[in-house]
Amino acid sequence: MEKKNIDWGNLGFAYHVTDYRYVSNYKNGAWDEGGLITDDKIVMSEDAGVLQYAQTVFEGLKAYETEDGHIVCFRPDLNAERMEGSAARLEIPVFPKERFIDAVKQVVKANEAWVPPYGSGATLYIRPYSFGISPVIGVKPADEYQFRIFVTPVGPYFKGGAKPIVIKVSDFDRAAPRGTGHIKAGLNYAMSLHAIVTAHDEGYAENVYLDPATRTKIEETGGANTIFVDEDGNLIVPKSESILPSITRRSLVYVAEHYLGLKVTEREVFLDEVGQYPEMGLCGTAAVISPVAKINDHGREIVFRDNQEKMGPVLQKLYDTLTGIQMGRIEAPEGWICRID
Repeated sequence: MEKKNIDWGNLGFAYHVTDYRYVSNYKNGAWDEGGLITDDKIVMSEDAGVLQYAQTVFEGLKAYETEDGHIVCFRPDLNAERMEGSAARLEIPVFPKERFIDAVKQVVKANEAWVPPYGSGATLYIRPYSFGISPVIGVKPADEYQFRIFVTPVGPYFKGGAKPIVIKVSDFDRAAPRGTGHIKAGLNYAMSLHAIVTAHDEGYAENVYLDPATRTKIEETGGANTIFVDEDGNLIVPKSESILPSITRRSLVYVAEHYLGLKVTEREVFLDEVGQYPEMGLCGTAAVISPVAKINDHGREIVFRDNQEKMGPVLQKLYDTLTGIQMGRIEAPEGWICRID
């Protein structure tokens, strides 16, 4: 199929209306058969559950064109499983894993012309989401729901791609103990909007959040998990029950151990220790890895020595290996790559 006439190399991380999206409706206790539609508009009651009580969860994954010309997705089964957990936590009916994966395949295949060409640096971002659509005035779950997937071609999440960024320690909390930090719910991101606008106004690319109970331990940023590299070149991964279980982070941990032979330690990471590490990265679907040059902690600068001009050497190896697996240049572990065509 002929590609769309787009300047793929200069795409930002923004929404473009593509040709098809997938929709399934939940009513009378069951999801309907679902299917592809062309209309990108949603019609709902002004009293819809999602509008009144933020009853919505979502996922994010990507489709790529590989070196040999195939279109693939990366580990959609894990996105399906994570969305099942998110939906259950917000009392949203679970959209079955097998149907989730099939819907992803359908919508990517239907929008094949929007998949950026191999080597362009762009990808097709896939956004599955589910929300309460029936009227709800009392505080309770909705009775009816809609599951949808749209896709959009995107460039790098951060301007400048893998250029090291400067972030700040937020004065706000991202999630409460025993709250919803471990699921991908829209309400978590709504809570972060004021904090990210404030950070941008102050000249920072992102916030890093501390644990809400003691405010001494690194958790994650508004849109990504955090990882560190120690002086011996090994990976240190913050661990907390209120951190979202990033699929990219879990994949990087596997790559570090099984492809690069690094030692990986997943544990609580304290703010007062991170200054000893030469590299820090933010990891997630959108950016894969973004190197952090500095953290500003209320005027005190924490500098990551090896991330000043470019991504540090260990993070670069991790990035190159994982993106090589995603793009088909490096053999993938079994089950990681889902062929669309």
